[in-house]
This record gives sequence, structure tokens and C-alpha cells, in this order.
Amino acid sequence: MYIGKSTENIGIRGFIEGETMSERKIRVMVAKPGLDGHDRGARVLARCFRDAGFEVIYTGCHQTPEQVAAAAIQEDVDLVGLSCLSGAHRVLFPRVVELLREKNASDITVIGGGIIPEQDFDMLYQAGIQAIFTPGTSLDSIVEWIRNHIQTRHAQETPKSLTHGNNG
Repeated sequence: MYIGKSTENIGIRGFIEGETMSERKIRVMVAKPGLDGHDRGARVLARCFRDAGFEVIYTGCHQTPEQVAAAAIQEDVDLVGLSCLSGAHRVLFPRVVELLREKNASDITVIGGGIIPEQDFDMLYQAGIQAIFTPGTSLDSIVEWIRNHIQTRHAQETPKSLTHGNNG
């Protein structure tokens, strides 16, 4: 079941030299923060995202929020999908968003999934989580949400090294 809040397309940051806006795929990081070692669902999502045409980075299990945020910035992702089945989502998910904000990367969208009680949704939305996907959500609906809400992160202006004109 998907429980999301309305968002506008989010993006605009970074530019990978040699890529054009029309060529760059949406980059999705699937991360398992905390001590939760159950990653079958996260692996299914990563494969689904790859098959949908997204570029996917999977962090593996047992990542700290600091590791997730640092990897998201280093990999220049457009979206971080956090998965948690252990109940620690109330601490881990907001911390990832907080760290991205501290590192001036608040344009990276963060979504969450896993065993998340409905009573925690508002707190997670207020912390900056943009959508929550719970067990039973179809893979197609998650992919559709990403396509409808995420744009690749590019600089608003073409980098000077790629512009034509005066050398002086």
C-alpha cells in the first residue's frame, strides 16, 4: 500500500560531465539503515528499479545514516529509498534527511518503506520523507511514483566549461 504526500517534481543539483539532461537516467539508491538484516524486499526493489530503466545503487545492510547520506551525495543520486523492517524507522529515516540537509543536499528526495505503522506517517512526513510504501504496494505503483515525482538533478545553468562563446 502506498501512502504518499503530494510533492512537486524535485531536483536540480549537480551535473555529470558528458551527460545531457535527456540522456541521464534517474539514479536511485536503495539503502538498509540500522541493524535490520532482512534485505530480500530491498533487493527485489533494486532489481525492479533497474528493469524500469533507473540507475540503481544498493548499499547493502547495516548502514548508518551517515554512510547512507555520504553515499547518496558521492553517487549523485536523485532519490534514496530507505527500507526498514526493525521498527527503527522513526530514528533512522529522519536522520538521513537531516544529514542530507546539513550537507546541502536537501534536493535528494528520500522515501521510505517497510513495516511502518500508520501512526508514524505524519512524523516521517514532517521529518522530510516524501512517500511511504508499506507491504503489499505493487512494484509498478512505486515505479510510477518515481517517474511522476523525480527529475534528474542537474545544474540550472550549463556549466561554463560546456558553453560556447568568448574566451575572454
